[in-house]
Amino acid sequence: MTTATTATTTTTTVDAATLTATEAAMVSALNADRTSHGLVAVRVDARLMAIARARSNDMVAKHYFGHTQPDGRNVFDILSAQHITWYNAGEIIAANNYPMDVTVSVANRQWLESAGHYAILMSSDFNYVGVGLGVDPDTGKKLWTAVYIKGPDRTAARATVYMPKVVSSPTPTTRRVKLAWTGYDPRLQVLTSGLRSYGIQRRVDGGTWTSVTTATTNRYAYFTLTLGHRYDFRIRARDRAGNQGLWVTKVVDLR
Repeated sequence: MTTATTATTTTTTVDAATLTATEAAMVSALNADRTSHGLVAVRVDARLMAIARARSNDMVAKHYFGHTQPDGRNVFDILSAQHITWYNAGEIIAANNYPMDVTVSVANRQWLESAGHYAILMSSDFNYVGVGLGVDPDTGKKLWTAVYIKGPDRTAARATVYMPKVVSSPTPTTRRVKLAWTGYDPRLQVLTSGLRSYGIQRRVDGGTWTSVTTATTNRYAYFTLTLGHRYDFRIRARDRAGNQGLWVTKVVDLR
């Protein structure tokens, strides 16, 4: 954060990295509140982060503090206009003049001490959140917005792949290798879709990836491989909503 002073004005500018880090700190604080009461942490949704940031910046630019914008729209209108699927939603806002290293804890306390805000923050019916901070360059005032929704599962499934094991030597030039894996669909407070299947690909000596299977529920497979080659295998998990996780790669080097 930088502050420039002239004879008549003081301008406060917060750099993008500091702003993003402060918003992330608020997400962590809000989720700590939830998990300390036995609730599941809400997942960050980049779309909601953008909406929350825009809401806070709108309040800064137009000098108001409220859930309805001067154009008459509220967060529910904005969610629908951006074609975001939601079944329930809530918005909480806060304002304070504290420094950047204190504003998170102050706003968080304001929300916790307000029955209406607390009910949204601690709701068991939300699974995603976005948090945005706007800073008035003239006064340094901090405007916070947190947008919560209950929406479809958008969180990718996760796969873990174990180290491949050579289990036998069918011939002098081949090896039989076992590849095993597991996975899960990260739990949401509501609407966790659940793990559906795994996709498997392999390549030989750095060549093109080819599909072994696009959808298996098995958690292991055997492959007969030829000596003198390097084999790369990669696996990713998919949930019942179609969200695919990152590929996880393991190498079998028989050179």
